[in-house]
Amino acid sequence: MLSLSSPWPLVSPAPALRQQVTPRLRIEAAKQLTGRVVTTKADKTVGVEVVRLAPHPKYKRRERIKKKYQAHDPENQFKVGDVVELRSSRPISKTKHFIAVPLPPRDTRRKSQLLPPLQSQADDGQQPPLPSAAE
Repeated sequence: MLSLSSPWPLVSPAPALRQQVTPRLRIEAAKQLTGRVVTTKADKTVGVEVVRLAPHPKYKRRERIKKKYQAHDPENQFKVGDVVELRSSRPISKTKHFIAVPLPPRDTRRKSQLLPPLQSQADDGQQPPLPSAAE
């Protein structure tokens, strides 16, 4: 005979168990890329080439991978060759999902962050006298 009742009743878990289960949270970091402007032909848009190193799938040697992104440039301030940072944003058009933000040149960023000011620069511009060779 076919029995409609099963040995295990279909009952939802107790309310205490439902509260203990935590939902899976999807945490994504804000995507920031750094690249070089390669085209400025469109109005309020720049083409930025981002270079990254990734291992080759078979040979495991790191290879240089280039990818171009379209970024929003509202004031048309960037020229070809400028280094910019791309910050993700809401979709602006079909291909634009980033906003271009200027970065200072790489050498000035590094010097200002790593080196303390020289003592001669700290003293009101007065330079100490140079020792002469006769002494």
